[in-house]
Amino acid sequence: MRTRVCFVVWFVICALVAPVAAQQADALRKAQSSFDQAQIDYLAGKYDEAAKGFQEAYGARQFPQFLYNIGACFHMKGKRDSNVDSYAQAVEYYRKYIEADPNATDKAKVEKAIGVLTDEIKRLKEAAQAKPAGQPAPPAAPSAEVQSLGDAKPRSLVVVESEPQGATVYLDDKKNGSIGTTPWSGSIEGTHKVIIEKRGYMQSESEVTGEPNKLFVLRAVLGKQDFLGWVQVTSNVPGAVVFIDDKSVGAVAKTPHSQNIKPGKHTLWVTAEGYDETVFEVDIAPGETKELRANLKGEPVGRINVLGFGIEDAKIYLDGKLACDRGPCMKTLPQGEHTLRVERGGMKSFERKVAIQARAETTVKVTLVSKPGRGDAVVAFIMAGAFGAGGAYLGREANKLRDELRQQIDRGDPPVDSRDDRFQKGKIYAIAADATFVIAGITAVTAIYYTFRDKGPPSSGLIDVRSFALSPQVGPGYAGLGMGVSF
Repeated sequence: MRTRVCFVVWFVICALVAPVAAQQADALRKAQSSFDQAQIDYLAGKYDEAAKGFQEAYGARQFPQFLYNIGACFHMKGKRDSNVDSYAQAVEYYRKYIEADPNATDKAKVEKAIGVLTDEIKRLKEAAQAKPAGQPAPPAAPSAEVQSLGDAKPRSLVVVESEPQGATVYLDDKKNGSIGTTPWSGSIEGTHKVIIEKRGYMQSESEVTGEPNKLFVLRAVLGKQDFLGWVQVTSNVPGAVVFIDDKSVGAVAKTPHSQNIKPGKHTLWVTAEGYDETVFEVDIAPGETKELRANLKGEPVGRINVLGFGIEDAKIYLDGKLACDRGPCMKTLPQGEHTLRVERGGMKSFERKVAIQARAETTVKVTLVSKPGRGDAVVAFIMAGAFGAGGAYLGREANKLRDELRQQIDRGDPPVDSRDDRFQKGKIYAIAADATFVIAGITAVTAIYYTFRDKGPPSSGLIDVRSFALSPQVGPGYAGLGMGVSF
């Protein structure tokens, strides 16, 4: 009896779900047909027909990209004919597009277009009011601002659906994180591998190439796998890497992550740079779900990468400690301010405070400058010695004449004539000796200054900061991996 009831319930569910699935498939086929014709009309310059085709496509399936394409058609018609009504419809559908997808990656660009077209509508209305009564309005060329927007082109679209729906979608590699769940729609440039996974079902992998002006539909029917288990891994540090069973094969994903897993015993590692590693030993039963939460301890870190010409012969110090005996040098550091010092024989040292940001790589390209020669200091020391020797000689001669005259004066026989030229000569020698000693002292001080002064430009470093965290970016204009950059 219980089996019969279950069968009846299953039959009723199938009877209800099957028509819904068939209706969704028919709607998608209609949307695709209308989309293809609209693209043909757009390329032929039939903007009204193209807009109508995209409107029919949106009526069949409400993808936000269709709203943008409708706006693009009216945008181009307004630009071609300087038509106020067409510009107004373009603004209307651009706004609807942003309302339908408030997180659109091109939101700022579309909002700029809305502002420019709104100003253009005002300009054209004022020009029409200023014309003489009874005369036709002269043709008005688009403003420079409208021209700067370029041509508005309808976008291609990739739709990913699965049976059953609600499956997780990955692009290229699960370790990059999911881009959404089915049904998913977005634009993809180039060729990518699309991975679709749902708990209790076999994983699907397909190759998709985003083609301009095309609507591509990927449908995946996932086979049931009741014998598999399911694991969900989260952590207090988003984007922590997850290893399963064998670390040597590399990380399989980043947190948060979930996937099918074979029954049995498994080891999972969760870690992030700057944090301790968490290890889980789990035993998965068929159909069982294991929820694992890693509470990683540590602090956010970043990396410093020291480069530069001749850096291979330099020593790199971080916070006063030797980090690398030679460059290039890459080290992981806690976020915050650190002192970098680069030393190399015969070169001026480079030292600077560097702010390390979490999950970012700070590259310092060092340019070391040669230490200046000390030839001028050597010459100054030689001159100081020469002046000192000259002063000593003149001092001796002055003292010699003084002693000679003093002896004769003490003897008093014969009396010394006050007009003796030795008096004058001794004074000259004494004054010259003092002056020479002064010059020698000044020259010595100059030599010391030349020895220790920092002559020429200092060594320098160019700093560039880039995020090294890859994250999936999805929107009506793009889907894939993005890398944040800051400078």
